[in-house]
Amino acid sequence: MAKLEIKDLINVGIFGVLYYVIFYAIGMLQLIPVLFPFCPILMAIAGGIPFMLFITRVEKFGMITLMGIIISILIFLTGMSYLTVITGIIFAILGDLVIKSGNYKDFKKIAIGTGVFSLWSFGGFLPLWVMRDSYKAMMAQGYGVEYANTVFALVPDWSIIAYVIMIVVGGIIGAYIGRAMLKKHFERAGIA
Repeated sequence: MAKLEIKDLINVGIFGVLYYVIFYAIGMLQLIPVLFPFCPILMAIAGGIPFMLFITRVEKFGMITLMGIIISILIFLTGMSYLTVITGIIFAILGDLVIKSGNYKDFKKIAIGTGVFSLWSFGGFLPLWVMRDSYKAMMAQGYGVEYANTVFALVPDWSIIAYVIMIVVGGIIGAYIGRAMLKKHFERAGIA
């Protein structure tokens, strides 16, 4: 396994911050309770675009993992659940493995890996299901009872599977949009 160099770490840092800023900006839509259920797919789509530019610079295993861990820690430090760090580690590694299996050049594996990587954010939404009552009470205290009731009415117990699917599909869509927007970079990097 090739060792990460300074330029690799710089790329991880730059694209990690860019991804974080986009993720956080879209996360602001959650302040509108009826938009809350759509945030995970919008975050995955929008995050897929800078992630695809990052992929054109990735040639070593660990860069994607490191970026996912950094982003999930930043999101945790800005108020999301600690579960985000756990899912950040797990899905960043899995996404890295999927993309590495295509030698960082096979676009189908890159798209699937982007969908898998995008699941890092699921930890931030997981309390909606695994800590439902306490999370609803916390949300009501911070944003008001009407807000919490609206969000939880739009995110029923059974929707956990739908959220996982939405995030993966959103990441794949983001990969295709990113590739279309960055076609010149992909051709230069030799990614089909």
